Amino acid sequence: MTEQSNNNETGKKIMQYVAAASANLGILALGMCLGWTSPTIPKLKDPDNTPLNDIINDAQDSWIASLIALGAAISPLYSGIAAAEIGRKWSILAGGIPLLVGWILIATAKDVGQIYAARVIIGLSVGQLFTVIPMYVGEIAESDIRGALGSFLQMFIVIGFLLTYVIGPYVSYLALSIISMVPGILFMIIFFFMPESPIYLLSKNQRQAAQTSLERLRGKTAQGVQEELDDIQKGLDQNTKKASFSDLWTPWGNFKALYLSCGLVLFQQFSGINVVLFYLEPIFGSSDTGLSPEISTIIIGVVQVLASSVTPLVVDRVGRRILLIISSLGMTVALALLGLFFILDAKESSSVESITWLPIASLVLFMCVYCIGFGPLPWAVMGELFDPSVKSIASTIATTFCWLISFILTKFFGSVADSLGMHYAFWIFGLFTLIAFFFVFFLLPETKGKSLQEIQDILNK
Repeated sequence: MTEQSNNNETGKKIMQYVAAASANLGILALGMCLGWTSPTIPKLKDPDNTPLNDIINDAQDSWIASLIALGAAISPLYSGIAAAEIGRKWSILAGGIPLLVGWILIATAKDVGQIYAARVIIGLSVGQLFTVIPMYVGEIAESDIRGALGSFLQMFIVIGFLLTYVIGPYVSYLALSIISMVPGILFMIIFFFMPESPIYLLSKNQRQAAQTSLERLRGKTAQGVQEELDDIQKGLDQNTKKASFSDLWTPWGNFKALYLSCGLVLFQQFSGINVVLFYLEPIFGSSDTGLSPEISTIIIGVVQVLASSVTPLVVDRVGRRILLIISSLGMTVALALLGLFFILDAKESSSVESITWLPIASLVLFMCVYCIGFGPLPWAVMGELFDPSVKSIASTIATTFCWLISFILTKFFGSVADSLGMHYAFWIFGLFTLIAFFFVFFLLPETKGKSLQEIQDILNK
């Protein structure tokens, strides 16, 4: 009887999984954009494979890699407003338009300037979808599966990476551009049929539409969703005035949610994930695995997908804090070991020959623990922490902050690492992941199994 009851409850939640997965198809499409540089930059530097009039140099290489983050830092400035005014659903759908425009520009590019423009335009989609999708998913999900659905973002983005790693090296520049458009088109078609956030609809005094949306999402009758609608309305009624930036500082809970969210995305970026991915090839080159860089990259992509698939299964059982703590400590160990290998390598130590396996092992550990914790959970937690009245403004600030850091690291850290040495670069990132452990342990409240209103009550204590 208990098993049958659990099956019925799971059946009632299917639409929430479908809606969250449909939204995150857009994230999968963005993953292909972010992973595009790995197989494509070598083509752009090869006179026989580049579609451009001239091959690119190292400086142009760094701009191509980093400009997507610059675009992603711009679009949250209007995405939060759009989410509050036209709705979460239509803001997410609109975020797919720059993505398709960018791919068309890339596919037809004959000079590097057009690729620059395309990467900035695609970045607009990145920032918009990373702002609104966590907001949407956090609002449509019941408390006992909200963590799982929130962690879809990381799982879908690494699937996008893997698709690019698998396809990119073996097809032409133009073929990869065309193939990469497909997930974005599918995302816009499928998500069009998904329900709007009931919280947004109630905020616009559209109770009947909110009821219809909640009935679809919960698999219940009108009578079955009335209590939840009343709870949502009660929370909205406590915040009737239009939010402004001053509301981010008072009450205390709003400011706490903001600094916790910004702290989580700061440590996410300063884990060095983008720099580690950028240096995959030299790391593999230092390892005596006998595998080509293309195959090694695919293996890392598979590790990312497998690790990211674990989080939705366990996050609502073990909690956000535990996974973030494990993630931060695991990354610290992995980065310390990577730094140790590279300092021994730089000093031409004889012991290096006996530990050529260490970079790969460290990298696999890093990817595993990143993908179960600091990859998905900052976005999932962000979707839970903010009060509905300030969610649009606060999500804008946190997402812009995240991508500005990403741009700075991607554009400039390579040259800094070259001057300092790779070992110091990894140890600096390891120091940040160690600080992240203390940040989570002492400051972040557990949100597992709690309603959005209960989370606000905890933050305002």
